[in-house]
Amino acid sequence: MQKCQNCEAQFSWNKIYKSFWWNYKPIECNNCGRKHKITIPGRFTFVSLTILPMLIFMNLLSPFSNIIPTIGFGLIICFIGSLFTPYLVSFEMVSFS
Repeated sequence: MQKCQNCEAQFSWNKIYKSFWWNYKPIECNNCGRKHKITIPGRFTFVSLTILPMLIFMNLLSPFSNIIPTIGFGLIICFIGSLFTPYLVSFEMVSFS
């Protein structure tokens, strides 16, 4: 799990997870107040674990002939992939300018 680059305080899973779904909102450290933003590779990791598996399932691997179950299972795959992202993405400290 990602830690603050300034004071080494660990970010909560919940705080990281919420930052993904609000347009990659920067995370503020509860200990020192420094902000951290998701890196470009972190964004690719998020997409690789959520959107990409969903699209592959829906377009190539779906055993359903009906669109409703296909979309439903695609969303479930997206949600399950998103649960792992807080452990794998990286953040960087926002520099003061």
